[in-house]
Amino acid sequence: QVQVVESGGGLVQAGRSLRLSCAASGTFFALDVMGWYRQAPGKQRELVATITRNGTTNYAASVRGRFTISMDKAKNTAYLQMNSLEPEDTGAYLCNALVLRRFSYWGQGTQVTVSS
Repeated sequence: QVQVVESGGGLVQAGRSLRLSCAASGTFFALDVMGWYRQAPGKQRELVATITRNGTTNYAASVRGRFTISMDKAKNTAYLQMNSLEPEDTGAYLCNALVLRRFSYWGQGTQVTVSS
């Protein structure tokens, strides 16, 4: 069983920064991919960024150049550095951990609210 816990959300003004953390714990060999997704009220969940254990990253077009995902493999923790935040970035940010390329685990999410 794998537990995923996000932290770091909050209320910020547009243009400011936040750093989210996602810690995975439990019994597993290694994390293959960790990713951040977000869901705004009334909208579908969308991918924000992913990172593989080899360091390959992928970003949504809307955040590329502003957000940076990273992973500390020793701590089984992924981070999402969010700069130049916009009101459109508001939503619940959820972390996903993929183990053995087929077992997917979600956290409860952390709220990010960006005021204009």
